[in-house]
Amino acid sequence: MTKISSERIAQIEARFAELEARMASGTMEGEAFVAASREYAELEPVANAARHVRRFRAEIATLEVMVKDNSADDELRDMAVDELQEIAAQLAEAEQQLAIKLLPRDAADDRPAMLEIRAGTGGDEAALFAGDLLRMYERYAASQGWKVEMISANAADQGGFKEVVASVKGNGVFAKLKFESGVHRVQRVPVTESGGRIHTSAATVAVLPEAEEVDVAINDADLRIDVYRASGAGGQHVNTTDSAVRITHIPTGLVVIQQDEKSQHKNKAKALQVLRTRLFEAERSRIQSEEADARKSMVGSGDRSERIRTYNFPQGRVTDHRINLTLHKLPEILEGSMDELIRALIAEDQAERMAGLNAD
Repeated sequence: MTKISSERIAQIEARFAELEARMASGTMEGEAFVAASREYAELEPVANAARHVRRFRAEIATLEVMVKDNSADDELRDMAVDELQEIAAQLAEAEQQLAIKLLPRDAADDRPAMLEIRAGTGGDEAALFAGDLLRMYERYAASQGWKVEMISANAADQGGFKEVVASVKGNGVFAKLKFESGVHRVQRVPVTESGGRIHTSAATVAVLPEAEEVDVAINDADLRIDVYRASGAGGQHVNTTDSAVRITHIPTGLVVIQQDEKSQHKNKAKALQVLRTRLFEAERSRIQSEEADARKSMVGSGDRSERIRTYNFPQGRVTDHRINLTLHKLPEILEGSMDELIRALIAEDQAERMAGLNAD
């Protein structure tokens, strides 16, 4: 485990106290106050963890003196030994928590996310499973107090979705959902299967940190925008105006189609939102891959071609293959009770990054 020096702890606490005093002085305003407030909020949990470590270390130093004092009463020394063991365990936990809080943060963790779900192998059953996944994420989002806004949806004839894109907004959305990217596999007997045979189908999930206009500069000259009449399955929802929008980003070849809204203006705005997010993620991935300390964590690379999880209905289990975790809680998880899964993924990621720091 990474050992945090007393000097480092003193620096953290001193900086936190400095920010606290400056903000309370009433002399800061405007952008300076905003910047200080942001740093204060980010540093507060670190400073609290550092304070716990310092306090436990001080208590241990005092107890060690008592234990080594041969003139002390035997009963008091025995009590000090017992307390020393207890405080040492608490210190180890506090140091672990401080080390975790000092890990480099993903700058995108606090961003909203673009959630994309696409039916994979399995035909109608894959589309139904894509619908199940969307519902699972919607229920989980509701439990977190997040807001889910549908961007586009291509419904399948027998139910579910061939493809669906949604924006998820709230506190810490990307931090909790980013490990969901990959191939999700389902094993169950389809409703349409008369023989009762178990089928395996799949859906692909992509979770991208949502970009803002200031993050990605899109040159109008780099866009080819086509408008046409929207149409749905079976000729339904046919528009009589050219409201559907297809945007092609010429430099990258990325294409985004949006036709869910009746307004061409709204479709264009949503298409640009999706395009901006995909361009932002492409640049973010490029930068990460070029970093010297780039790693492939135990929770996977986030590659959408990677099978990450299996939902087995006959056995009522969900298995995350990246961390070898199996939970026999399939109905609850599909209803949005994903906390145990997500906590385990985050913990494994933290452990892997800690190991990487210690190896350095």
